[in-house]
Amino acid sequence: MSWNFSILLEKPVTPEQSDAFDHCDAFADGEISYTLAMEEGATPLPPASPDMFRELTCMVEAPSYLDAVAQALQRIRLIDGFRPVGVTLSTLVDLEEAAQRSGLDEEEMVRLSKDSRFPEPKTRTGTVFYAWDSILAFFQEIGAPVPDVPREVLIADLALRLADALDGADIPPGSLKALGLSLD
Repeated sequence: MSWNFSILLEKPVTPEQSDAFDHCDAFADGEISYTLAMEEGATPLPPASPDMFRELTCMVEAPSYLDAVAQALQRIRLIDGFRPVGVTLSTLVDLEEAAQRSGLDEEEMVRLSKDSRFPEPKTRTGTVFYAWDSILAFFQEIGAPVPDVPREVLIADLALRLADALDGADIPPGSLKALGLSLD
């Protein structure tokens, strides 16, 4: 099964990192990609979020979201200067990804999408995408509790944020242990 997510980096991808990424066999399968900021004097792109230059877009085959994130992180750490600090999910999903996030099989999601209360798609040509927050609202309306973010993605995101916060922090080992953090 393929899992879609983005790894947020501390800083935007540099041309040097881009070159190392492009020549690293660990990324040859295309499961992880990036967007490089434009060089000065280049024709500007349409306005975009500055975060897009700090994200590595991932579509990784693995048994679970957490396994997919872990596999991506192992490869990402091969590039000097890539410092992962979080995990994000797209706000737009197709029915397959909506099924994954909600814990349903794809057939059930397709059946639900035919309900008159199901949200209208955001796109209608090519792959059909829906706003994830609208699908969440639909699930609430029909009384099906679905988390905003799958638990495994939340765990991965919190772990990366905690590792980032602890980096360079002078915290006594006793305090870390009292917080339930392993010192091994």
